[in-house]
Amino acid sequence: MPARTVRAAVGALASMLLVAPAVQAAPGLPPRETPKQAEAVGYGGAVSSVDPDATRAGIEVLRQGGTAADAAVAVAAALGVTEPYSAGIGGGGYFVHYDARTGKVETIDGRETAPNSAREDLFVENGKPIPFDEAVTSGRSVGVPGTPMTWQAALDKWGNKNLGDVLRPAERLARQGFVVDRTFHDQTAQNQQRFSAFPATRELFLPGGKPPEVGSVLRNPDLADTYRALGARGIDALYHGDLGADVVRTVNQPPVDPAAHRNVRPGGMTTGDLGAYRTVDRAPTRVGYRGLDVYGMAPSSSGGTTVGEALNILGRTDLGHADSTQYLHRFLEASKLSFADRNRWVGDPAFSDVPTRQLLSQRFADSRACLVHDDAVLPAPVAPGDPRNPRDCGQAGKAAAPPYEGPNTTHLTVADARGDIVSYTLTIEQTGGSGIVVPHRGFLLNNELTDFSFTPVTPGQPDPNLPGPGKRPRSSISPVMVFRDGRPWFAAGSPGGATIITTVLQVLTGRIDRGLSLVDAIAAPRASQRNAARTEAEQGFLAQPEADKLRALGHRFATSDEIGAATGVERLPDGRWIAAAERQRRGGGSAEVVLPAG
Repeated sequence: MPARTVRAAVGALASMLLVAPAVQAAPGLPPRETPKQAEAVGYGGAVSSVDPDATRAGIEVLRQGGTAADAAVAVAAALGVTEPYSAGIGGGGYFVHYDARTGKVETIDGRETAPNSAREDLFVENGKPIPFDEAVTSGRSVGVPGTPMTWQAALDKWGNKNLGDVLRPAERLARQGFVVDRTFHDQTAQNQQRFSAFPATRELFLPGGKPPEVGSVLRNPDLADTYRALGARGIDALYHGDLGADVVRTVNQPPVDPAAHRNVRPGGMTTGDLGAYRTVDRAPTRVGYRGLDVYGMAPSSSGGTTVGEALNILGRTDLGHADSTQYLHRFLEASKLSFADRNRWVGDPAFSDVPTRQLLSQRFADSRACLVHDDAVLPAPVAPGDPRNPRDCGQAGKAAAPPYEGPNTTHLTVADARGDIVSYTLTIEQTGGSGIVVPHRGFLLNNELTDFSFTPVTPGQPDPNLPGPGKRPRSSISPVMVFRDGRPWFAAGSPGGATIITTVLQVLTGRIDRGLSLVDAIAAPRASQRNAARTEAEQGFLAQPEADKLRALGHRFATSDEIGAATGVERLPDGRWIAAAERQRRGGGSAEVVLPAG
């Protein structure tokens, strides 16, 4: 019997056993705010995301017999409604999947690509880089979207439902509307000036010319219609149809209000670029850590190599018995070193010879770990090492300051009754992406191409992350899965631009080395060191007594309001699932299980 048929049969049985009504407003009544919880424990599958409506969409699909892949697409589509400034069909992402039947971890690279017109000087004018904020809010920053094709690829491989089925909860949510929370209001307010320059964006997200009030209901019927069209006609509506034609027109002729007096540079995307887009099936990265196997996302994302290298550096130190100051010191120094190597060596492997295997070798990690000392801080930026020819405490080039990367994105984690798991991070890059809504389609376009280096990070030294035709910009997205004795233990991930890597690393070490529960590891105060002179740190981190001890060692800090917004799921020995989310960041996340443990 084909695998998809087996999944469908098992799913039908699960749906009979696990039927429970989804919570939604009665017909004709306005939506009501869905409660949030940071942790849930039970059976039948689990979903964790930043948003309760999105989490509920995934639970609905699981209760109808859907697989983890089916539910993940449903959650992602719902986040396109309620978290449209972080993700949506105008963007891309990376999908990591564990198949309980085969025991395999597989990944889909759904990263956006540059149009064929892109060249190395895409963001250079008159010999100088374009100001970053001008590059962001432009058609030039928009990459060819990969999210719809990622969804279809995941359903084809691991789902038992069709695209229309799993989009239905999000379509309903977009049509009925959702309750605006403080995070959504504040993110809108932060983008008000640039949103107001585009009539379609203004009409959707600035009702009455201002951000929607907390507690009000925001509806997006255009997006509901777009989801219905995708469900009925498939993703060809985007990659070969009228939806794609609308995207190309918007990119190349940004619909800016002349009264805004804003210079919005056009892009150079064609319908041929859309038709040529393909997701890529990639082997996951894998490192051994404390007797565990940690799987991640290979390049074009730098997440798997950078988290993996840092774990290899930390693996030589007993972090479980180190005091809190030494644990945090080692964590920050390992992050610093792995970022130095990431910035030098990682790019799109279709265009650069990325030394993935060597970056993840223990020999290379040891050659970098020798630079770390208990009583001193490495001056940053640190020069990269040479993974192909590792020399103890050696370097392979000049030190360079880290490039900027937008702070947003969203992550979801799902498990089903069969034991399949998904860790999926998707994005439109900046909070609000390019700021440009496709008229009459209800979604924002990404600004992912600003993840390319505008000019070489180190002048005179090769940079694998310069723009190019059809090229994927380097990402920091880091969905991970951790296995113990060959069986899944937990999966996690986070948004946050380049801070994704350090957030995931901190969650991993908190859970594995420090013995924190998954929800406590997610809630722990964060710091993010990315080979910079100062480490970004949340107020909660700086309020700890360890912060002064770290300063005494030489660490310097810059305050950040918030770093990341992680989610995860964990399998308990008795077969129950734990779904875990943020307690406070982004207003708190939403964790649910199909059948809560009594």
